[in-house]
Amino acid sequence: MPSAALSAREKDKTADDRACPGDDSHERARTPSSRESMICGGIAGLTSRFFVAPLDVVKIRQQLETHSLRGAAPRREYSGILSSLYKIYKTEGLTALWRGNLPAELLYLVYGSCQFAVYSHIQNNLSPLDIPDAAKNFVSGACAGATATAVTYPLDLLRTRFAAQGDGAHRVYKSLRHALLQIHKDEGLTGYFRGLRPAIAQIVPYMGFFFASYQPCKLAMSSLEHEYGVNTFGSGDAIAGMIAGIVSKTCVFPLDVLRRRLQVQGPTREKYVLAGVPTYPNSIVGCARAIVKNEGPRALYRGLWVALVKSAPTSAITMWTFESSLIALRWFDNKMETLKA
Repeated sequence: MPSAALSAREKDKTADDRACPGDDSHERARTPSSRESMICGGIAGLTSRFFVAPLDVVKIRQQLETHSLRGAAPRREYSGILSSLYKIYKTEGLTALWRGNLPAELLYLVYGSCQFAVYSHIQNNLSPLDIPDAAKNFVSGACAGATATAVTYPLDLLRTRFAAQGDGAHRVYKSLRHALLQIHKDEGLTGYFRGLRPAIAQIVPYMGFFFASYQPCKLAMSSLEHEYGVNTFGSGDAIAGMIAGIVSKTCVFPLDVLRRRLQVQGPTREKYVLAGVPTYPNSIVGCARAIVKNEGPRALYRGLWVALVKSAPTSAITMWTFESSLIALRWFDNKMETLKA
């Protein structure tokens, strides 16, 4: 590396040592290391999950609710967002809105760490290649999403089943431990991975398009702030994440419905709050055909509105928390290095 570049780097490091967490002019420019990505990704995942958990419960129940095309249209149990939240609160209590939150928090902790670590690793390896940035972002995002999904899928399945169960006769699993043991006993190891194929098929384009659209949105927000003087009140990362999340979620939502329907298959299928979930072929095409035949194409988008409402704050909170945690972590590391010196 040229001496001028070394000198510039040393000056930047000296400035960083004096900086506080809010002074992020240098920190935002550096690509996160694997360690930084795992720590900040985990924090971002835990934070976003807690705030959107009630919306996730509503979304899952709407996705599992079936309506036959034959005969009179049945009354929907979970139609609107606010009415569904109130119904769950009134009939099952406040804690029901966070049902399945323990496996979900574990899911988001591991998923967020794995996702950002793989994304940064692939980005660093693709950096020397002469290919468009959009292609690098897409490949990195797709690989990161697929890897994180496969690693954490049993937790995702548990989250869905806990969110689908109610109280009393509709309580299928007493605890996380009981669920793990019961699924292994009744369904074997493959029971933990029901619906994995549509999950992978969904997450590859979703994360690919998310990261591919997030980076341009982030640059656009930065340009609005620095070149045009638009004040985003420090929420540029959050807005970019929100836009990327909405676009990506809409494109791949039918696969999310297929995943949820397949996740509650098995011997406990009739025991959930929404009893009568049909038996579906264990394939993407077969499941999609069965849903369209019995409920129409619109059923593949059931719960989309809740998903979009959830996706915006989830993506915004995730990316804002990740960026903020990264700045704070680097400030802390620089302070520790200064104290050691």
